[in-house]
Amino acid sequence: MVSMCNVGILVTQYGTHIDAPIHFVENKRYLEDIDLKELVLPLIVLDFSTEVANNNDFIVTRAHIEAWEKEHGTIEPGTFVALRTDWSKRWPNIETFENKDANGQQHAPGWGLDALKCLIEERRVEAVGHETFDTDASVDVVKNGDLVGERYILGQDKYQVELLTNLDQLPTRGAIIYAISPKPKDAPGFPVRAFAIKPSND
Repeated sequence: MVSMCNVGILVTQYGTHIDAPIHFVENKRYLEDIDLKELVLPLIVLDFSTEVANNNDFIVTRAHIEAWEKEHGTIEPGTFVALRTDWSKRWPNIETFENKDANGQQHAPGWGLDALKCLIEERRVEAVGHETFDTDASVDVVKNGDLVGERYILGQDKYQVELLTNLDQLPTRGAIIYAISPKPKDAPGFPVRAFAIKPSND
């Protein structure tokens, strides 16, 4: 009979992972404080992969969300909204994923602050996710000198999932996303094997 057990060090924000509010904002919730029911949610996928293919610095704005809703319907409260950019397809080539120019500046898409405020304050969504390292587009990080979008989301006591993959395999609506992970004490986040179950007729 063989028994195996490993002991090691694990970075909490590594690979596809969940960010708890405390990750960026003091006196907010740790991972262990997030209820299970918050981690199993109806999924809405916003597909802006074409826009990103034409502009690596693409930033999702409130206007983009409103235009998307005219075609697909209003985003419902209590949902998980994922930004599909197909950026994950660049992995595992770190050079194309970071997409740095000659000056070492990264060029990757992301959420605009006005879009996030629309989703959280008006649509009342529960969480967001994206395929990139950061919530904010790289050009916004340089302009603002900070990850203002990420700080905003976590400051609203919401969580997010970063480095999502396979969003191109999911419908715009109808799937359920599971973002459940272990909950080490006082963890600001943790790697998560996020997955979604599509509706049976899809």
